[in-house]
Amino acid sequence: MLAAALGSIGVWFFHTLIARGVRDAAVINRIVTVFKILPIIVFIIVLFVNFDAGVFSDNWTAYGYGDLGDLNTQVRNTMLITTFVFIGIEGASVYSRYAERREDVGRATVLGFLSVLSIFALVTLSSYSVVTQPDLANTRQPSMIGVFQSVVGDWGKVFISLGVIVSVLGAYLAWTLMAAEVMFMPARNEDLPEFLGRENAVGTPITALVVSSIAIQVLLAATLVLSDALNFMLDLSTALALIPYFLAAAYALKLGLIGESYENVSPGTRRKETIFAGIATAYTLFLFEAAGLKFLLLATVLLAPSSLLYIKARSERGRRMFTPTEMAVYAVIVAGGVIGALGLWTGRITL
Repeated sequence: MLAAALGSIGVWFFHTLIARGVRDAAVINRIVTVFKILPIIVFIIVLFVNFDAGVFSDNWTAYGYGDLGDLNTQVRNTMLITTFVFIGIEGASVYSRYAERREDVGRATVLGFLSVLSIFALVTLSSYSVVTQPDLANTRQPSMIGVFQSVVGDWGKVFISLGVIVSVLGAYLAWTLMAAEVMFMPARNEDLPEFLGRENAVGTPITALVVSSIAIQVLLAATLVLSDALNFMLDLSTALALIPYFLAAAYALKLGLIGESYENVSPGTRRKETIFAGIATAYTLFLFEAAGLKFLLLATVLLAPSSLLYIKARSERGRRMFTPTEMAVYAVIVAGGVIGALGLWTGRITL
């Protein structure tokens, strides 16, 4: 209850901060980013200085660690968490309307991805160089605290804990900005109801911000009744993100195969981008399979009622609701939502 109460205060504090101006919030986010990266860099350097070749070798072979499953099982078990780490690399595209040059959007996306990949890999490898896998698995989350404390002593717990707090607050600020933007832009493009496209006097998408803050408050309250709130929210948010990832990759593959938008582009470029799109499409399909049907059904439980916003937007502008293909897709989503809701009601799907 205390955590939920403090979280609620944080939700509406950041809501108020962003409501005062998106650009001011972005400045604060840049400052916070610096302070949250510093503890991670110190963590990586200290652990590599204390590198234990024997521990790292044992972790590499996992000899005597019990039944961890074959390589395929291990990869599947880590797919959702790995994808979750990289959710947000599309942030530069979401805020592309603020970019002075379009090429900066692509550059920021690539640099952001490579930065996160490097940090993710270094934190993981450095941890396995000082702590055995069974001990690491039993470390209380966030595990960086326990790992660093085991190397440098009790001050490491305080140091990393402060870094985690700053990191979470900074990440929440950035995600709140994005949550409002992803409703604001479709409303401006007439794909969501008009009220979500309203701005206040300082240019903040205020209605979208209010709706996202309320939604976050509801999810925060839901954590009080979930048996494993962190992992459930992690898996569900990843499953929800996979849907637009798959659609974007599949659409890019379609364009490459039929040649649309490639009229003035060299065949080599088209071929290369089609291959990349094909790999991305296959990879996201594999992620769906690895996640399991449960989270896809839970995603449709949220998507089915959310589709009413699209219906309202079409109605406001007197446009046709669905093409035959779109109606078929919508029917599948509603059917999945009903099955998922019934599964939750009967207990066949547990949270």
